[in-house]
Amino acid sequence: MGTVLRRLLLALPIAFGVSVVCFALVYIAPGDPLQTIVPPDATQATIDAVKHAYGLDKPLVVQYLIWLWRVLHGNLGTSISTTRPVALEVMLALGNTMRLVALAMPAALIVGYAMGVAAARFPGGWIDRAVTGIAVVGVSLPNYWVGVVLVILCAVQWSLLPATGMGSGHAALLSWESLRFMILPSISLALIPMGIIARSTRACVLDLASHDFVLTLRAKGMSESTVTRHVLRNALPQVIAIVGLQFGYLMGGSILVETVFSWPGSGFLLGRAIQNRDVPLLQGTVLVLAMIFVATNLLVDLLQVRLDPRLRRG
Repeated sequence: MGTVLRRLLLALPIAFGVSVVCFALVYIAPGDPLQTIVPPDATQATIDAVKHAYGLDKPLVVQYLIWLWRVLHGNLGTSISTTRPVALEVMLALGNTMRLVALAMPAALIVGYAMGVAAARFPGGWIDRAVTGIAVVGVSLPNYWVGVVLVILCAVQWSLLPATGMGSGHAALLSWESLRFMILPSISLALIPMGIIARSTRACVLDLASHDFVLTLRAKGMSESTVTRHVLRNALPQVIAIVGLQFGYLMGGSILVETVFSWPGSGFLLGRAIQNRDVPLLQGTVLVLAMIFVATNLLVDLLQVRLDPRLRRG
């Protein structure tokens, strides 16, 4: 219990630091947020009135405290470009992104983990070389480029799957009408995590295979399948840590993939906020994505403690 409480307390200053960075980055970026609000020929009186309405005439520290107070009460502000609540915009976009992540992350985990284990079972063999080659290619290829290639092949030339959009939005989540729009962007998102998980699993399993407890298990006459099961169980905490990082990457790093497929997720929303210089929407989107990343890492940390009793003494 003490370990869990300590990790929860450590997450608080991280969350505070994230909020400061999310607020400050918008003002550090070039350009004036007022450009999207007031017309170019606006008078100084109009500019001053708009600044006062949005609180931009106050000192930066005061602006941050007001913004933080509203955020803590669930108010992320109002989008300048759509005049809708930022919280509503972000939640709708996150729901769409989660649909892709729910398909891409399990596929990357299952395929990457199986590839890593297979490579570790036959180090130096053709399976190991094949897995390493596939993993390197998966990590090296930009996911947006893979998306473009998939659109050209699967949507344009072969007419197998739709190229963009997410359908009518009224179809059931697991129906083919909905899934067929998710397959191509999910494949594009899954390649990099799959390669990273495969390489990390291979390295972890090979490292554990040389430990003394493995030699002891074999000396006791245990079967190779039993030894492998013990190795994989000890490798699980490290693999989970990698999966947690990749989950955060998929949630926030999908901006280009979602743009290629015109998928209205959090990455697409972030790109629109940057393009329109929509400060409230940009701040709210970045903050929510960053907090999801912090919460994911906290959850992974607690899960590692649960799986590995040695960490409870840390």
